[in-house]
Amino acid sequence: MSVEPNYTIKQDGEYEVVIQKSKFIAHFKRVATEEEAQTFIQTIKKAHWNANHNCSAYIIGERNEHQKANDDGEPSGTAGMPMLEVLRKRQLKDTVVVVTRYFGGIKLGGGGLIRAYGGTVSEGLDAIGIVERVPMQRLTLSVDYGWIGKVENELRQSDYLLDDIVYAEDVTFHVSVPVEETETALAWLVDLTNGQGGLKTQDVRVIERDFVR
Repeated sequence: MSVEPNYTIKQDGEYEVVIQKSKFIAHFKRVATEEEAQTFIQTIKKAHWNANHNCSAYIIGERNEHQKANDDGEPSGTAGMPMLEVLRKRQLKDTVVVVTRYFGGIKLGGGGLIRAYGGTVSEGLDAIGIVERVPMQRLTLSVDYGWIGKVENELRQSDYLLDDIVYAEDVTFHVSVPVEETETALAWLVDLTNGQGGLKTQDVRVIERDFVR
């Protein structure tokens, strides 16, 4: 699992726009493998079999290992690559987009096609939303009941996430902190409880939060 924050689409979705009488429909999906991306592309092609073009692009992998663009009959470099460049510029991962074009009778020219396909993807991303995926280290802090008020108050005022409080023989606070801040958080919790709390490091989970440019 990557410990670096990264970005992907908030949800699967579609975005439609008409440019010079041609209809462009961007279909977005979050995927984990190239196989999933190719399956989605074929699904869109079957659903829009009568469209003039179903151009596609995707970026997949922790290090963007899998990237592909396809013009699907449009002049080379005028559709798939502009779409892929938008995904790259937005630093998206694990995302596939297919732009379906129904030709409206007016030719756009090379520059016009590049703007149309890239613009449709960019506007579509703004419409469906982007999230930042942040790896969070989960910690547990167990303290005597006498510490409840101080610890809960300080945690709620901090930038860390208080996930849960479990009341048993002791009180256990479940906290999530950004992975890169783990050591700082542990030191802060030790200081907060004068070293009287029981601290444990748990697993790493990923949270998603809306990203606004």
